[in-house]
Amino acid sequence: EVQLVESGGGSVQPGGSLRLSCAASGFTFSDWTMSWVRQPPGKELEWVSQIVSNGKTTGYADSVKGRFTISRDNVKSMVYLQMNNLKPEDTAVYYCAQGVVVNIQTVLRGQGTQVTVSS
Repeated sequence: EVQLVESGGGSVQPGGSLRLSCAASGFTFSDWTMSWVRQPPGKELEWVSQIVSNGKTTGYADSVKGRFTISRDNVKSMVYLQMNNLKPEDTAVYYCAQGVVVNIQTVLRGQGTQVTVSS
């Protein structure tokens, strides 16, 4: 059974940083692209970032480019999202997702971790 467990969320002031982690199990992690998506309060899910299986290629939404960094550890089956210079509009539940996000509504994702950016 595929399991994705996110952690690392919390409350932070604008300009602050957080590092999200996702522990994956139940599949051959090193074979899969991994993604992060988020859902701001009252809004739809949106794609944030992805990293290919060997970690050599990454992609970011324009809204987070230059501030967020995705990485992975294939030995530990972990994927990370380093978030710097956080803004109030980054407030959302963040989800780790398996694979490339083709249909954001049906992508397999974890239970999420809340990130709140507020002064």
